[in-house]
Amino acid sequence: MDFIGAYSWPNLRYLLQGFWITVQVAGLSIIFSFIIGTVLGTVRYTKTPFLSRTTAFLVDIIRNLPLLLIIFFIGMVLPQTGIRIPTFWAAVVGLSIFEGAMIAEIVRSGLVSVDKGQIEAARASGLSYMQTLRHVILPLALRRMSPPMVSQFISLIKDTSLAVIISLPELMRNVQILSGSSYSYVIPALVFASLLYFTLNYLLSIIAKRLEARQI
Repeated sequence: MDFIGAYSWPNLRYLLQGFWITVQVAGLSIIFSFIIGTVLGTVRYTKTPFLSRTTAFLVDIIRNLPLLLIIFFIGMVLPQTGIRIPTFWAAVVGLSIFEGAMIAEIVRSGLVSVDKGQIEAARASGLSYMQTLRHVILPLALRRMSPPMVSQFISLIKDTSLAVIISLPELMRNVQILSGSSYSYVIPALVFASLLYFTLNYLLSIIAKRLEARQI
């Protein structure tokens, strides 16, 4: 194990460049998956006959597929059909679709957990169904679903490493390349990558704990 050689500035900079790609992919995927999940979860909750069932069917399909398969399909299979997506965006799209389906279930559960008495009170005050959903149900549900949603985002950050299958130059891909240059760099590179992942996920876990404490 050559920690000194592995942690030379050029090597650390190379790993940090991969980490920055990881952060960008994770950040965009969190935003898009939140939007997708909120829309799909709300549609499922409304129980509109056709839309609700179709959405539930699609969400169940995506949730039961391996994320690795989705990323591989978007990054490697679609280009063979003429649909070419840059590697970076292929990873973002794959993560957003998969995590969006996960978030949708969290959103639906959060909406269902809202006390019916509050809903009936809002309707009795003259609010329409959509106004009640927007001004009463969603705000209350968002507070309850925040902790599990942040936990899902932590999983999303770790799942970015699966983009290595489409050769995205994210952190684990760069660890793989650096380790290939010298066998003595394998453990030091993995240790450094572990510290980066831990730091980022630990910060999010603190946020999740604080959000959860507010619910008590």
